Amino acid sequence: MQEKIITVSQMRAARAALVLTLAQVADATGIGIATLKRYEATTGVPAAKKNNLQKIKTFYEAAGIEFIGTPDDRPGIRITTK
Repeated sequence: MQEKIITVSQMRAARAALVLTLAQVADATGIGIATLKRYEATTGVPAAKKNNLQKIKTFYEAAGIEFIGTPDDRPGIRITTK
């Protein structure tokens, strides 16, 4: 099964839902703030190293975010409770 790709709008929504700064996401994922800013300044699926998108996705999922839809069909997030 192919790993679901996340979109920039999903990344922004997840960060906003968790009330996190880019610095906090950078610290948690090991991805530079400038790189995260570049991703969030685009639309769709960011041009990124695949492992960076996976790091971001894994971080948000561990924090209670579920990514729903696909990049082409109603991408969004769901906040889960643990």
